[in-house]
Amino acid sequence: MTVKAVLFDMDGVIFDSERAVVDSWVVVANEEGIPDIESFCVKALGINAAATRELWFSIYGDKYPYDEFNQRRRDIFRERFDAGLVAIKPGVIELLKYLKENGIKTAVASSTSSASVIHEIKAAGLYDYFDEIVCGDMIDHSKPAPDIWLKAMDLLGVKPEDSAAIEDSFNGVKSAKAAGLYTFMVPDMVEPDDEMRSLADIILPSLNEVLDTLRGE
Repeated sequence: MTVKAVLFDMDGVIFDSERAVVDSWVVVANEEGIPDIESFCVKALGINAAATRELWFSIYGDKYPYDEFNQRRRDIFRERFDAGLVAIKPGVIELLKYLKENGIKTAVASSTSSASVIHEIKAAGLYDYFDEIVCGDMIDHSKPAPDIWLKAMDLLGVKPEDSAAIEDSFNGVKSAKAAGLYTFMVPDMVEPDDEMRSLADIILPSLNEVLDTLRGE
């Protein structure tokens, strides 16, 4: 296939970070007796900080102080996984090198905050591979709305029909398709259901297969 730009989600696509976030939440949940925390985490996959906060209150109400617990979760995450210690997903480097060598534009379109995204991308030595970085605190509406992809394409100067997105989460796939992008789904924590199989243009087990597809192999 021929594309002018490839847009990447970050957590669960570039980094094996979604499980790390869940594991950090589990520590807090075990300490505080928060029920069904993994269910909450799965529902929060792909959405930004504001939407995650709203989701928390829709599930738990005011019984558990979200801001306090989320800060503790973030501290645990940083202690365990910060400074480039979150594993890069297989195939990331090879794919990014191929895109750069072939003049294909790239962007990160992540629901995570700008400070965290830039820090993690730089710590992993990946910053120079990306032409643009668009984050959850830079747009009005979180995934599954298409805002983040539309902004990334606008900054890259490309059209949806010339671009592809790589996503792992249900909210992310819905968002990319709403933006009109050819969508690779590379599942991470949650396997695709019938809706995802109907929405995603192609479902592949890793970024290595995404690279093969872009090469026409």
